[in-house]
Amino acid sequence: MERLTELPQDLPIPIDDGACDRLLGELLPPIALASTQGDRINLSIIPGYVVLYCYPMTGQPGVPLPTGWDEIPGARGCTPQSCAFRDLHQELNELGAQVFGLSTQSTAYQTEAVDRLHLPFPLLSDADLRFATALNLAMFEIDSQPLIKRVTLIMDAGKIVKVFYPVFPPDRNADEVISWLETAG
Repeated sequence: MERLTELPQDLPIPIDDGACDRLLGELLPPIALASTQGDRINLSIIPGYVVLYCYPMTGQPGVPLPTGWDEIPGARGCTPQSCAFRDLHQELNELGAQVFGLSTQSTAYQTEAVDRLHLPFPLLSDADLRFATALNLAMFEIDSQPLIKRVTLIMDAGKIVKVFYPVFPPDRNADEVISWLETAG
């Protein structure tokens, strides 16, 4: 099995299908999401900048990825993306941003990733799809499992002020977010 922290060289590049164009300027829904820190977080009421990177799913060592995963444009790279946000977390905090990851995986599944990857920020579970449905986030399905397409949102006091979509390569997304925050501030 390939290392989850590395991206294969021949991944298909996702195309901007316009699925996230309408998100800019939207207010977040007042939904409290289960967090890997053991609490529930309502992103809509957090003051200041919030970075929410939405990703399909993190892989686990020893567990095969779904068949055809690397052929789905934008699917592969959740672990490298999370690691990039981890590595640049202090710089993001210095720019006044709080970071959260979001997927449809359960909190228990996400907690394994937080522990293994030493993430200094919580991952949020939208296993019931309430948040994704309320924002009408772009989705896809594999093995009968609904997953969120990779998109990163920056909010200011609950209002979406920047949308990164499609996100590719995912391991460069945290750098893009920092560049945007530096010019916005």
